[in-house]
Amino acid sequence: MTSLDDLPLREDLRGRTPYGAPQLDVPVRLNTNENSYPVPEPVVEAIAKAVHAELADLNRYPDRDARALRADLADYLGHGLTVDQVWAANGSNEILQQLLQAFGGPGRSVLGFGPAYSMHPLLALGTGTAFVDGGRDADFALRPERAVERIAAHRPDLVFLCSPNNPTGTALDPEVLTAVLDAAPGMVVVDEAYAEFARPGTTSALAALPGHPRLVVTRTMSKAFGFAGGRLGYLAAHPAVVQAVQLVRLPYHLSALTQAAARAVLAHRTALLATVAVLKEQRDRIVSTLRARGYRVADSDANFVLFAVAGDQRDTWRRLLDAGVLVRDVGLPGWLRVTAGTPAETDAFLAALAAVDNGTAVADGAAAIGGVALADGAAVDDGRSGGSEGIA
Repeated sequence: MTSLDDLPLREDLRGRTPYGAPQLDVPVRLNTNENSYPVPEPVVEAIAKAVHAELADLNRYPDRDARALRADLADYLGHGLTVDQVWAANGSNEILQQLLQAFGGPGRSVLGFGPAYSMHPLLALGTGTAFVDGGRDADFALRPERAVERIAAHRPDLVFLCSPNNPTGTALDPEVLTAVLDAAPGMVVVDEAYAEFARPGTTSALAALPGHPRLVVTRTMSKAFGFAGGRLGYLAAHPAVVQAVQLVRLPYHLSALTQAAARAVLAHRTALLATVAVLKEQRDRIVSTLRARGYRVADSDANFVLFAVAGDQRDTWRRLLDAGVLVRDVGLPGWLRVTAGTPAETDAFLAALAAVDNGTAVADGAAAIGGVALADGAAVDDGRSGGSEGIA
């Protein structure tokens, strides 16, 4: 029988495993940063109506440039953006892939700062782009000095930043963005997949777009909109950047059904985004409760919380799973990540953690962070599309 090893696979792909997270049937699933609230019935009906209107014309290709959808996205983002400054694709991962196809490739490099989204280096690999991990400080912070030093040392063709960052949840310091924009010789991509969950006063990189034609801000409808199954990601940038990614996008890459469904969702964004405030409350509740119990917890501007545990985090992960609560082992030793869900799901998580932890929380004063030298960088899985739990 032919196996993968028998095929003429690229050598740099041999020994690798597909990106994916356990999709287990457990009472409480808090591992992939999904919005726990189902789509409201009025919105379901609106989506169904919009999709149904497209069915009779499925013999025809969709609008390959998705201009109506892009206009709706520009209206949602504000900041004076126009349809020509917005581009959409099948999830933010495809957006990032298109950016690497257009501006990366063989002989080019992209600089990231781990721990961060583990698809960044994998997308770089798939596009033949060298990935350089610039690392972070031991408290997960990214300082302007570190960013500028790494840019000067590597002269990357792209720089990837995240705000909020994954898996830490920390927002990007505006001073870092300013420093990177001043120092980077190529494109600067700010991944804002969780931007809607940021705390008051957090600045979006969208505000920096005027005057910075090499800045790109990427977003997704998977999280705040609860549209993960719809697969819709997008970017905002200078019109020339949109023209560049159109050179590498596949023909008719967004189906008519996806475009129709996404437009219906955007038309009902007030109802859908109402869950954001509730999820932020649960996120803050998790942070405050765990800190009161003595856990070390990273500040979060996302819909998830990264917290330290004593010993091997895989053991705590398993015990929580045995208790019916699935959280995320992102592969960062000594740390686990939990998605902020409904109040009932938060109750279940906090109760399960109290039952399995046996009082072995990692105090705020702990000197080490899971025994990892974060300054050396560590790309980890963040659950945007799934990811390894770090457990076989």
